[in-house]
Amino acid sequence: MGIEVGLGGWVVTFMLRVRHASPYNAGISGTGFWAGMAAGRASLGFVTERYGERLCVSIYLAICIALQLIFWLVPQFVVSAVAVAFLGFFLGPMFPGGVMMTAKLLPKHIHVSALGFAMALGGTGGTIFPFAIGAIAAKKGVSVLQPIILALIAVVAMIWLSFPRIRKRE
Repeated sequence: MGIEVGLGGWVVTFMLRVRHASPYNAGISGTGFWAGMAAGRASLGFVTERYGERLCVSIYLAICIALQLIFWLVPQFVVSAVAVAFLGFFLGPMFPGGVMMTAKLLPKHIHVSALGFAMALGGTGGTIFPFAIGAIAAKKGVSVLQPIILALIAVVAMIWLSFPRIRKRE
Protein backbone atom coordinates (compact mmCIF):
# COMPACT_ATOMS: atom_id res chain seq x y z
CA MET A 1 0.00 0.00 0.00
CA GLY A 2 2.99 2.28 0.45
CA ILE A 3 3.66 2.09 -3.28
CA GLU A 4 0.02 2.77 -4.13
CA VAL A 5 -0.43 5.75 -1.85
CA GLY A 6 3.08 7.10 -2.40
CA LEU A 7 2.78 7.07 -6.17
CA GLY A 8 -0.87 8.11 -6.19
CA GLY A 9 -0.18 10.96 -3.80
CA TRP A 10 2.88 12.34 -5.54
CA VAL A 11 2.16 11.71 -9.23
CA VAL A 12 0.36 15.03 -9.72
CA THR A 13 3.24 17.00 -8.22
CA PHE A 14 5.71 14.97 -10.29
CA MET A 15 3.78 15.66 -13.49
CA LEU A 16 3.60 19.39 -12.70
CA ARG A 17 7.23 19.90 -11.71
CA VAL A 18 9.15 17.31 -13.74
CA ARG A 19 6.98 16.66 -16.81
CA HIS A 20 5.81 20.32 -16.89
CA ALA A 21 2.16 19.35 -17.38
CA SER A 22 -0.69 21.80 -16.97
CA PRO A 23 -2.54 21.53 -13.65
CA TYR A 24 -5.51 19.94 -15.44
CA ASN A 25 -3.37 17.32 -17.22
CA ALA A 26 -1.43 16.57 -14.06
CA GLY A 27 -4.72 16.03 -12.23
CA ILE A 28 -5.95 13.76 -15.02
CA SER A 29 -2.79 11.64 -14.67
CA GLY A 30 -3.52 11.18 -10.96
CA THR A 31 -7.08 10.22 -11.80
CA GLY A 32 -5.76 7.80 -14.41
CA PHE A 33 -3.58 6.11 -11.80
CA TRP A 34 -6.46 5.62 -9.34
CA ALA A 35 -8.87 4.59 -12.11
CA GLY A 36 -6.29 2.05 -13.27
CA MET A 37 -5.99 0.80 -9.70
CA ALA A 38 -9.76 0.31 -9.44
CA ALA A 39 -10.00 -1.33 -12.86
CA GLY A 40 -7.09 -3.65 -12.06
CA ARG A 41 -8.63 -4.74 -8.78
CA ALA A 42 -11.98 -5.31 -10.44
CA SER A 43 -10.78 -7.18 -13.53
CA LEU A 44 -7.46 -8.84 -12.73
CA GLY A 45 -8.92 -10.42 -9.63
CA PHE A 46 -10.70 -12.91 -11.87
CA VAL A 47 -7.50 -13.68 -13.78
CA THR A 48 -5.54 -14.04 -10.55
CA GLU A 49 -8.12 -16.37 -9.07
CA ARG A 50 -8.08 -18.56 -12.17
CA TYR A 51 -4.30 -18.92 -12.58
CA GLY A 52 -3.13 -18.48 -8.99
CA GLU A 53 -1.75 -15.64 -6.93
CA ARG A 54 1.89 -16.69 -7.06
CA LEU A 55 2.12 -16.75 -10.87
CA CYS A 56 -0.11 -13.77 -11.59
CA VAL A 57 1.32 -11.42 -8.99
CA SER A 58 4.84 -12.34 -10.15
CA ILE A 59 3.84 -11.36 -13.70
CA TYR A 60 2.13 -8.18 -12.49
CA LEU A 61 5.28 -7.21 -10.57
CA ALA A 62 7.47 -7.70 -13.65
CA ILE A 63 5.08 -5.57 -15.69
CA CYS A 64 5.08 -2.92 -12.94
CA ILE A 65 8.88 -2.74 -13.00
CA ALA A 66 8.82 -2.27 -16.79
CA LEU A 67 6.09 0.39 -16.58
CA GLN A 68 7.90 2.21 -13.79
CA LEU A 69 11.07 2.29 -15.90
CA ILE A 70 9.08 3.71 -18.83
CA PHE A 71 7.43 6.27 -16.53
CA TRP A 72 10.82 7.30 -15.19
CA LEU A 73 13.03 7.20 -18.28
CA VAL A 74 10.76 8.47 -21.07
CA PRO A 75 10.49 12.22 -20.41
CA GLN A 76 7.21 12.85 -22.24
CA PHE A 77 4.00 13.68 -20.41
CA VAL A 78 1.69 11.51 -22.52
CA VAL A 79 3.94 8.45 -22.18
CA SER A 80 4.20 9.06 -18.43
CA ALA A 81 0.44 9.50 -18.04
CA VAL A 82 -0.32 6.27 -19.92
CA ALA A 83 2.43 4.38 -18.05
CA VAL A 84 1.18 5.54 -14.65
CA ALA A 85 -2.41 4.54 -15.50
CA PHE A 86 -1.26 1.05 -16.49
CA LEU A 87 0.98 0.97 -13.44
CA GLY A 88 -2.12 1.54 -11.33
CA PHE A 89 -3.90 -1.21 -13.24
CA PHE A 90 -1.21 -3.81 -12.51
CA LEU A 91 -0.62 -2.62 -8.93
CA GLY A 92 -4.35 -2.96 -8.23
CA PRO A 93 -4.49 -6.69 -7.48
CA MET A 94 -1.24 -6.76 -5.46
CA PHE A 95 -2.64 -6.11 -2.00
CA PRO A 96 -5.67 -8.41 -2.40
CA GLY A 97 -3.36 -11.07 -3.86
CA GLY A 98 -1.10 -10.76 -0.84
CA VAL A 99 -4.07 -11.11 1.48
CA MET A 100 -5.21 -14.25 -0.35
CA MET A 101 -1.70 -15.72 -0.25
CA THR A 102 -1.56 -15.04 3.48
CA ALA A 103 -4.89 -16.78 3.98
CA LYS A 104 -3.65 -19.82 2.07
CA LEU A 105 -0.32 -20.03 3.89
CA LEU A 106 -1.57 -19.61 7.45
CA PRO A 107 -3.73 -21.95 9.52
CA LYS A 108 -7.42 -21.05 9.65
CA HIS A 109 -7.48 -20.40 13.39
CA ILE A 110 -5.27 -17.30 12.99
CA HIS A 111 -6.79 -15.87 9.79
CA VAL A 112 -8.69 -13.03 11.45
CA SER A 113 -5.77 -11.76 13.51
CA ALA A 114 -3.24 -12.32 10.69
CA LEU A 115 -5.36 -10.51 8.11
CA GLY A 116 -6.02 -7.70 10.60
CA PHE A 117 -2.29 -7.42 11.15
CA ALA A 118 -1.66 -7.40 7.37
CA MET A 119 -4.24 -4.62 6.90
CA ALA A 120 -2.65 -2.59 9.70
CA LEU A 121 0.81 -3.11 8.23
CA GLY A 122 -0.47 -2.07 4.80
CA GLY A 123 -2.06 1.04 6.28
CA THR A 124 1.18 1.85 8.04
CA GLY A 125 3.06 1.58 4.74
CA GLY A 126 0.41 3.82 3.17
CA THR A 127 1.24 6.53 5.70
CA ILE A 128 4.99 6.13 6.13
CA PHE A 129 6.12 5.91 2.50
CA PRO A 130 4.28 9.00 1.16
CA PHE A 131 5.68 10.97 4.11
CA ALA A 132 9.20 9.65 3.47
CA ILE A 133 8.93 10.46 -0.24
CA GLY A 134 7.81 13.99 0.68
CA ALA A 135 10.65 14.46 3.16
CA ILE A 136 13.22 13.33 0.61
CA ALA A 137 11.55 15.36 -2.17
CA ALA A 138 11.72 18.48 0.00
CA LYS A 139 15.52 18.15 0.04
CA LYS A 140 16.27 16.59 -3.36
CA GLY A 141 13.26 17.46 -5.54
CA VAL A 142 10.22 15.44 -6.56
CA SER A 143 12.20 13.59 -9.24
CA VAL A 144 13.27 11.20 -6.44
CA LEU A 145 9.80 9.68 -6.70
CA GLN A 146 10.81 7.43 -9.59
CA PRO A 147 13.82 5.60 -8.12
CA ILE A 148 12.09 5.26 -4.75
CA ILE A 149 8.98 3.67 -6.30
CA LEU A 150 11.14 1.41 -8.47
CA ALA A 151 13.11 0.29 -5.40
CA LEU A 152 9.90 -0.38 -3.46
CA ILE A 153 8.48 -2.49 -6.31
CA ALA A 154 11.75 -4.45 -6.47
CA VAL A 155 11.63 -5.08 -2.70
CA VAL A 156 8.02 -6.25 -2.95
CA ALA A 157 9.04 -8.58 -5.81
CA MET A 158 11.84 -10.08 -3.73
CA ILE A 159 9.55 -10.58 -0.75
CA TRP A 160 6.83 -12.05 -2.97
CA LEU A 161 9.21 -14.52 -4.58
CA SER A 162 10.44 -15.62 -1.14
CA PHE A 163 6.98 -16.89 -0.18
CA PRO A 164 6.77 -20.68 -0.18
CA ARG A 165 4.85 -22.45 -2.89
CA ILE A 166 1.36 -23.53 -2.00
CA ARG A 167 0.52 -27.13 -2.68
CA LYS A 168 -2.80 -27.68 -4.36
CA ARG A 169 -5.38 -29.48 -2.33
CA GLU A 170 -6.61 -32.72 -3.80
